Order: sequence, then structure tokens, then C-alpha cells
Amino acid sequence: MNRRGLLALMGASALAGCQKPDGRTSLTVQRIFGDCRAHVPKFGAALSNPNGECELVTGLLDRFELENPDIRLTVNAVAWPGYNQLSAQIAADDAPDVVTMHMAVIPDYQTHKLLMPLTVGLKRMGITPDQFTPVARRAVTMDGDIYGLPFDAWTQLFHINLNLFRKAGLVTKDDRPTLPSSPQELLDQARQFRAATGKPYFVQSMVNEKAAYARNLYTYLLAQNQIIFPDPQHIRLNTPQARQIVDLFRQIYTENMTTKDQEYAAATATFINGGGGVYIVGTWMIGAFDDEAAQPGRPLYKGYSVMPYPELFGGGPSAFVDGHAWVMPVKRRYTAQTEAAFRLLKYLAQHEIQWTRSGHLTSMEAVALDPVYRNQPHRADLVAITSYGRGLPISVQRQFAIQEMLSDELASAIAGLKPTDQALGDAERRINDMLTNLS
Repeated sequence: MNRRGLLALMGASALAGCQKPDGRTSLTVQRIFGDCRAHVPKFGAALSNPNGECELVTGLLDRFELENPDIRLTVNAVAWPGYNQLSAQIAADDAPDVVTMHMAVIPDYQTHKLLMPLTVGLKRMGITPDQFTPVARRAVTMDGDIYGLPFDAWTQLFHINLNLFRKAGLVTKDDRPTLPSSPQELLDQARQFRAATGKPYFVQSMVNEKAAYARNLYTYLLAQNQIIFPDPQHIRLNTPQARQIVDLFRQIYTENMTTKDQEYAAATATFINGGGGVYIVGTWMIGAFDDEAAQPGRPLYKGYSVMPYPELFGGGPSAFVDGHAWVMPVKRRYTAQTEAAFRLLKYLAQHEIQWTRSGHLTSMEAVALDPVYRNQPHRADLVAITSYGRGLPISVQRQFAIQEMLSDELASAIAGLKPTDQALGDAERRINDMLTNLS
């Protein structure tokens, strides 16, 4: 290095030494829901899709940092679902401070003592489990402790093109969708719908997003009070009740009353463009579909409705639910960082009603009772799910892997590649083999 370069380097070092150090407490937050910074200016309003998951969570974290200038947030937006990256970070002793986690995944980490119990810290912030909805409280409680701050509950729903239902004569006098109350009524209405519209009754993603298969089965087994897991290491699937549910969706497939061979993006586009009557997909799409229904000239214009699953097999209303929570991985933190993390959790709990604009159901009792929440579109029809919805037992690990195995086998049965009882038996054996060999 020549003399001029050396002097420049020394000058830069001197200037850096004179800069005022950042005395803020540093906090790393890791989240899913995509990266939308291109149209969500820092500390500004979203320029498009204001009710999207990414836009809402980005805005919430921005506003927390703006209102808490003593805390510096580093936000990692990771690809869904983010657990491979999180596991690698934990193994490298480089875990984030606060992470979004599906409630169904909490057992995978809590069982290995990788999550910090939050009960005492939340209580200091005025947050206690009785403030959570029944669905949320069950999902984040293990061994008598709270291991996640619930942020929402989500489930699959019947998203309905009401314009096509009107054409098919499947609406009531007050213009609400007419839904079936038995398997035979579902078949009859689906046939009526296709005859009247020339389009399939169902829109389904059957290629890269098969989770709906497992969630359909869970919902209708739970409705019949079937015990899916006799114990945490064993699933029970090859039953008359399960075969009846699978055979119903197999008949719908055979009679071409559903879309076929579509992946998630294509199925979503099909529904938005008026290609079918009922899209089986989650709560997270309500905001986007409401936006479509407000656009003149679009197929959903003034013609979008969303309802819980119809009661086809008796037993009362039922919904298989999961949800998102905020967890704190076990790691070494300064006291100030721990305090900052709980301040963030308190802020997110206090502002959850803003997050529910995406369509997700609330996880807080006060919000569920709030007229502002209930007056959001469709919420009055859906809020009861926060009480009667159920997930799998909290003691069951690898719920995402179970869902994937089960959905693969159900897809084979519904498409006619395997007999139903063989597919259910194969799923049962595969899942039990995995569960009994967990490390």
C-alpha cells in the first residue's frame, strides 16, 4: 500500500472512531410471509395489497421499531416454512431472538428443549393464557407452560363464487350460499352446479400443495369424534369413517366435479377468474379475495362469500386448525435483549387485530369479542371456529411430515391410483414407522 492509501485508511479509521456508537438494544426477528419491501417503504404504508400477510407483518414490525427507538430490529424474511434454516441456526448457536412458528411445529422444538418458556415473561407484560382463545391456548401449552405467543388461528374454508352459485340456484332467499348437510347432498349440489354452469364445483390444488387432502380428512374425522392418535407414536387411519370421507372426494374427482392437475398458483388463479364454485383453501386468502370482489368487471365482483366446512357427517361443526405463534429459541441473551423481546411480543399481542385483516382468525379472546373485529367481512360467520376448532394432539411431533405423507397417499386414492383402504393402510404404516423411530 502506498503512502496516500495508508493515510486514507488511517483517516477513515479515525472518522469511524469518532462516530457515535449505536446504544440501542439489538433484536433479531425471523419471520415467514414473504418479502415485500419493494412496495412497503420503511415506516410507510403499503403501496399495494394492504391486507396481504407480508404487507401487514412488515408494517407491524416497522411501527414497533418506530415507536421503540431504543430497540434496533434486524428482520430476516425467510422462505416458507423456514424450519430447516432455523434448525441450522440453532445448531450453529446463532438463533434469532424471536421467530414465527406454526403451532403444530412447537412440539418438535419444545420436546428437545430448544424453546424458551414464555409464561413468566408474558405475565410481566400483562399477558396471561386466559386471554387466548381456546384453540390458541391448547396449541401453545405444553407441560403446563406457554411456549409461544399465539398470533392467529387459521383453517381451511369454503371460499365461494357466489355469482356462480346464483347461476346454479344454490343460494337462499337472503342471497347466502346453500351448502350441503350430507355426502349425498354434496354430490347432488355439485352435479347441479356443473349442469348449470359447465364448471367444476370444487377448485383444488392437487400438485405442489396437497395439504388440503389431510386437512379435509382431519376435519371430518374430528367432527365424528374419531381418535386419530391413540398415543403420540401411532396414528389410526384405516377405519370405516376415514374410508367414507376419502371415497366421497374420490367420487367427486371421478365425476369431474373438481379441477385437476393444478398447482397452488394455478388453482388460485382459476378461482379468481371464475373457473369453479368452491375453492378449498385457508383463511389467509380472505383479504385478497375481498379485494377481487371489489373490482368491477371481475368474476368475483360482488360475488364472494366464505364459510366454514359444511357439516356432512354429523357431530356438529368442526374444523382442523393450526396457527402462527411467536417463539423465542433458547440462546444466550443480554437481559436488555430478553426485555426487548417481550416488549415486542406485547406489542404484537396488542396489535393482533391489524394482522387479522389478512383473513386469519384471532387468537385473543378480547379481539374475538370486539365489534370492530366482528364487523370485518365474513368474521361473524367464522369467529366461532376459534372455540370449536381443533388441532392434532400437542404431544404429536413431526406434524408437517405426517401431513405430507398422508396427503401423498390420499392423493393416490382420490385419483384412483390405489384402492382407498390400501392408501390409508400405507399412510398408517409409513407414519407409525416414522413416529416410533424418532430420535
